[in-house]
Amino acid sequence: MEGSMLPLRALPSDQSLRLAVQGYGWLPNLRRRYGTETVQVRLLGQPAVGLYGPDAARFFYDEEHIRRHGAIPGPVQVTLFGRGAVHTLDGADHRHRKAIFTSLLTAEGIATLETYVGRAWDETVETWDAVRPVVLFDEVSQMLTRAVCQWVGIPLAEPEVAPLAADLVAMVDGFGSLGPRHWRARRARSHREQWLADLVRRIRRADPDSAVGSPGSAAGSPESATGSPGSAAGSPVLPGSPVELVARYRDTEGEPLDPVVAAVEVLNLLRPTVAVCWYVTFAAHALHRWPQARERLRSGGTDHVAAFGHEVRRFYPFAPFVGGRAARDLVWQEVPIPAGSLVLLDLYGQNHDPKLWPDPYAFDADRFLGRKIGAFDLVPQGGGDPRTGHRCPGEKTTVALLNTLTARLSTLDYEVPRQDLDIPLHRIPTRPRSGFVLVPR
Repeated sequence: MEGSMLPLRALPSDQSLRLAVQGYGWLPNLRRRYGTETVQVRLLGQPAVGLYGPDAARFFYDEEHIRRHGAIPGPVQVTLFGRGAVHTLDGADHRHRKAIFTSLLTAEGIATLETYVGRAWDETVETWDAVRPVVLFDEVSQMLTRAVCQWVGIPLAEPEVAPLAADLVAMVDGFGSLGPRHWRARRARSHREQWLADLVRRIRRADPDSAVGSPGSAAGSPESATGSPGSAAGSPVLPGSPVELVARYRDTEGEPLDPVVAAVEVLNLLRPTVAVCWYVTFAAHALHRWPQARERLRSGGTDHVAAFGHEVRRFYPFAPFVGGRAARDLVWQEVPIPAGSLVLLDLYGQNHDPKLWPDPYAFDADRFLGRKIGAFDLVPQGGGDPRTGHRCPGEKTTVALLNTLTARLSTLDYEVPRQDLDIPLHRIPTRPRSGFVLVPR
């Protein structure tokens, strides 16, 4: 790879408007425009450097180079992640807090969540009929909400599912916008942080011996929670459940989290799980556009399901890039990066790099059959080791749930009526405009 410093005067004074207009194509377009692989720009009034590629990802995820503290823009923090979230920490504090997530998202924990999600899909599909069209995006978001709340141990009555799903979707849907979606996301986050902070306070006040439920977490046994009617404001919480673990967590100084910060981390279990509805909707879009993939999924076994899921996450866009700040004065590919500069890693560009993925704008699940995926190659949810770095600790969960629901979707008999299935690349995060309407048969 080669890089060269681009003088700021060669670019518009600030790239924020271009980003809003071009969306996922913004960084790739800059590289094509200037014929370089590393670009220097201004974004949100700050100097920034855009990088891409496996070597750049390895450089970016080295904490000696890039820090996350202070890097997440305010609009993203107050919608997607929440103030004080694990994503904003570095070093020992980050690893200590992240242990909450890695201790829960084990193979056993993920398998249990898969069980809940599969059950929620089966029960929901049974209620569909051949007359009423359904919007897959909305239906899957509610399935996932119902399942993840049961897994986390949050008592939730059935009438609460749809409003909670809408709020969790809004938090994700608003992170790339400064308009109405952004304000809807802020309202949703504020409401749900207070809701869960109240639950955290109640857990801390409760006598553990009075809690209802057998020892062990909802993440450990599919039969340990029944999703009985009730609300988070008044029903008991299972001892040892993920929500109780977060409520009783102590930081590196031995102090409990502020209740609102604890609520933020509970939402960081709920929100990414519900966000899988984006990928399931993309999977439906792929099955509709390339119907031959359906038969491969039905007859090819788990390897084909996994390959299809990886190609969905590579081909379809979610996060355009991730950002951090230079921990000190750095040089990347002969480009100086002053300490404190904003550094952007282009995820969309890397996932469509022809050097990594031949014919990258063709959907080809076979490219993942028999291919070992490097830690810095396929990066829809970041790169590196999720146990120690800033790669999303829920990526394995995303993959597992996408595979579970894709396998079921491929066997579902349905029609796709006329609708707007366009996926606008200026919208972040994007999705099919219609949400993918289907009519069961």
